[in-house]
Amino acid sequence: MPDCPPDCAQFLILQPEREQRLLLCRCSRSANLPYCDGSHSPPASGLADRWRRFFGAR
Repeated sequence: MPDCPPDCAQFLILQPEREQRLLLCRCSRSANLPYCDGSHSPPASGLADRWRRFFGAR
């Protein structure tokens, strides 16, 4: 229950099965709007390269 204290018998713990990160498209070139598919940039070989393209050093 949402308002139940931690020692309550009906205490609920939610644990997601997996974490997913999504990038939203701001250039409108994506074929999968509203999500970014990298259409605005040259191809990247892996997920780390794709993330670096958005958040890493240029």
